[in-house]
Amino acid sequence: MQVIIIGSGSVGSSIARELLSHGHKVTIIDEKPEVIGRSPDIKNAHWLIGDACELSVLKQSHPETCDVIVAATGDDKSNLVVSLMARSEFGVPRTVARVNNPKNEWLFDDSWGVDVAVSTPRLMTALVEEAVEVGDVVRLLTLQTGGAMLVEYTVPMDHPIIGHTVDNVQWPAETTLTAILRDGTPITPTGDDVIEGEDELFFITTPEGEEDIRLLFS
Repeated sequence: MQVIIIGSGSVGSSIARELLSHGHKVTIIDEKPEVIGRSPDIKNAHWLIGDACELSVLKQSHPETCDVIVAATGDDKSNLVVSLMARSEFGVPRTVARVNNPKNEWLFDDSWGVDVAVSTPRLMTALVEEAVEVGDVVRLLTLQTGGAMLVEYTVPMDHPIIGHTVDNVQWPAETTLTAILRDGTPITPTGDDVIEGEDELFFITTPEGEEDIRLLFS
């Protein structure tokens, strides 16, 4: 897979490091020349120095041939501009954008060319809530394309859903149970799987489905 990453800060570098370790081709665009070589473990990435918000700079990375662009800078305006240019000017199939300020999250949608918006503060909050609030529906990630989202629910030990098979539960419309995490082991759910206490249930759903999940487990 060919990936272009905008920004080589801690977030961009971490993403590049993981992708390179998985054998993907990575191009990193950053304004600061001194960042090249700062992290030896991402030296195999192709580097391009310049402001990716400038069309001429972004064009040098050949985004028309890439599979994904990741806008990972610490500036929300830059991430939005890059995402919009990637989609409108180069037809990049998939864009992932970092949201730094949760107040700007509403902007990161398809109208700005963003497929997946990742809000670090929201994700950290969700992970904290997921760790301490058994029995509450927690939103982990919003996928702007189609308005889908990933939510998680940890089943309390005394919940009446325990003992029922997946097929016996009337899940809300526009909601798919995609995974069960049990004792740290991920399970691909089948209709015959029996739900147990402290199971972590992961759903892909819509905003309406999220509310229906809350009603189901309330």
